[in-house]
Amino acid sequence: MNKDLTEGNINRRLLGFALPLMAGNLLQQFYNIADTWVVGRFLGPKALAAVGSSYTLMVFLTSVFSGLCMGSGVAFSIYFGKKDFERLKSAIFLSFSFIGAVTLLLNGILFPGLNGIIRLLRVPDDTVPFMKTYLFIIFMGLTASFLYNYFACLLRAVGNSLAPLLFLGVSVVLNIGLDLVFVLVFQWGVGGAAIATIVSQFIAAGGILLYTFLKFSEIRPKKCHMRWNGRIFGELISLSSLTCIQQSVMNLGILMVQGLINSFGSVVMAGYAAAVKIDSFAYMPVQDFGNAFSTFIAQNYGAGKTERIRKGIRSASFAVVCFCVAAGAIVCVLAEPLMKIFIDEADTKIIAAGAGYLRTVASCYIGIGFLFLFYGFYRAIHRPGFSVVLTVLSLGTRVALAYFLSAIPQIGVSGIWLAIPIGWFLADLAGIIGFVVFRRKKRLF
Repeated sequence: MNKDLTEGNINRRLLGFALPLMAGNLLQQFYNIADTWVVGRFLGPKALAAVGSSYTLMVFLTSVFSGLCMGSGVAFSIYFGKKDFERLKSAIFLSFSFIGAVTLLLNGILFPGLNGIIRLLRVPDDTVPFMKTYLFIIFMGLTASFLYNYFACLLRAVGNSLAPLLFLGVSVVLNIGLDLVFVLVFQWGVGGAAIATIVSQFIAAGGILLYTFLKFSEIRPKKCHMRWNGRIFGELISLSSLTCIQQSVMNLGILMVQGLINSFGSVVMAGYAAAVKIDSFAYMPVQDFGNAFSTFIAQNYGAGKTERIRKGIRSASFAVVCFCVAAGAIVCVLAEPLMKIFIDEADTKIIAAGAGYLRTVASCYIGIGFLFLFYGFYRAIHRPGFSVVLTVLSLGTRVALAYFLSAIPQIGVSGIWLAIPIGWFLADLAGIIGFVVFRRKKRLF
């Protein structure tokens, strides 16, 4: 069922829309968590390091088309808020064609450049064979990732966050089962974990595609909508390109930090690989809440309901504080036990490296929580450029400080961990200043 977020109780509407979105992306984390657990437990630290570094790379690559999908989703939400279904259908056709072409282009670049990518990431020699095998197979699933992300963003834009969750749930269960079969029974190594992932992704993608076009005829483009419309395409590009840049810059910075981490050897790589899965799982709900908040703001912005936007901002801020404090406390207290889910107890150095990372970032989750709200807010009010500014500030600080602090012998790898929350809080400060300035100039509402 679609949810019109321009009507009804704000807290119930926002949370009711956000909860399936959170659950869906938590399930999505199980794709790589399942790979990490199986590989870490049964194939060893080097294979784990390879899968962990591959995950960071894949997040960066998929951020290209996922950013385009998110930007298009904002346009869809605004059209839906205005009840302009004709423009919505034209936008769906144009954005699908454009983002699909970008995905195919990305596929054509990656396979020939695989060796160069691995060298750029400064992967240790003992880890290269595992990473090359895993990435070659994972690259084949980019199309599936595009299809799922596109139709999930489309459904969420019109208020349906439950359907993506259901398809993803089936896919995740299948992925875990195939991981165990391909790695433990067939003994296909890291390649088996990669095959399990892409098979599951294609099932989720195919299911959500068919569901959308069979069940939602009111948003299905017809022949009259399948033609060029420069004005609509311009609106899509103005939102999508900057959101894509924001997502890409954010994950490029993370990828650059991954290269620095790799230079500390396979022990730190393996510890970070396990810890970042726990970290992503812990703060993913607040990231998804930021995306739900963006849809809420976009629909009400399109409908011109400014007072509802103000109340929504207050409700969302309170929810983020509560969640970040609770999640951060849990991760800090349980850092070592959580690491032992992926790492054998005998690998004490790997566990210590990962626990150090977790305690540093988890104690500052409130910083990233508000940053996700700022990202969603500025996208929704047609100012995605400011989201890019916040991203560049956050990631630029993180990368610069990570390289500077880690070069100090007394600090070492801990400097990489410290740089992360510092970047969050600086970007938050800029987001607050921007909000105050825009309101004083009466440019927001």
